Amino acid sequence: MNGIRTIASIKKSIEGHIGEKVTLKANGGRKKILVNDGIIESVYPSIFVVRLEDETQRTVTYSYSDVLTRTVQLHFPG
Repeated sequence: MNGIRTIASIKKSIEGHIGEKVTLKANGGRKKILVNDGIIESVYPSIFVVRLEDETQRTVTYSYSDVLTRTVQLHFPG
């Protein structure tokens, strides 16, 4: 997801990866970086949903501005 600068282009890129695996790096505050693997489940006008592949199978939501400001970084395999 390097080089993408607008929320519209971020949304379009994420839409192209629905159902695919992704590695999330999220800023958890207080110098904590949370790293999780998951699958992009759905995309909405202002947020996207990722189902985490951990023992709880929970979902998390992030906004496209989180990706723009690098609060969340997405890494697609391959």
